[in-house]
Amino acid sequence: MATLSMSNKKLFTADYEIHASIKMLYPYIQTASGLSEWFADDVTIDNEDKSFTFFWDNEEHKAKLVAHRTNHFVRFQFLPENEDDNKDPSYFELRLEFNDLTQSVYIKISDYSDFEDLDELKDLWESLIDSLRKTVGG
Repeated sequence: MATLSMSNKKLFTADYEIHASIKMLYPYIQTASGLSEWFADDVTIDNEDKSFTFFWDNEEHKAKLVAHRTNHFVRFQFLPENEDDNKDPSYFELRLEFNDLTQSVYIKISDYSDFEDLDELKDLWESLIDSLRKTVGG
């Protein structure tokens, strides 16, 4: 029996190799200053409610850091903008993984959103990861 979802959201996942240590990369995925260097035009933190505000193209999007493990992963959940978001919030997760076999570090992206064009979203993430690589020299 198929389940119908009211949500138009899709989960995009991808892995990218980065030539940098996990300890060096972690601040770039977990801190406002690190994220503003590659992920968004600017990122600020509201110290009262611990929410992050991401700025892209003069638009702001608020999110909470809902899960993290030092040197492993972060998950940001966007604050609801409509009723559907209340029931099915958008989020993105950035996970750092070390492959023992190849001695390589990977960043695993999970982006759950209502982004329409998955090819465009893939291009966007590739561009963001290229920016991260340039920032960390990896």
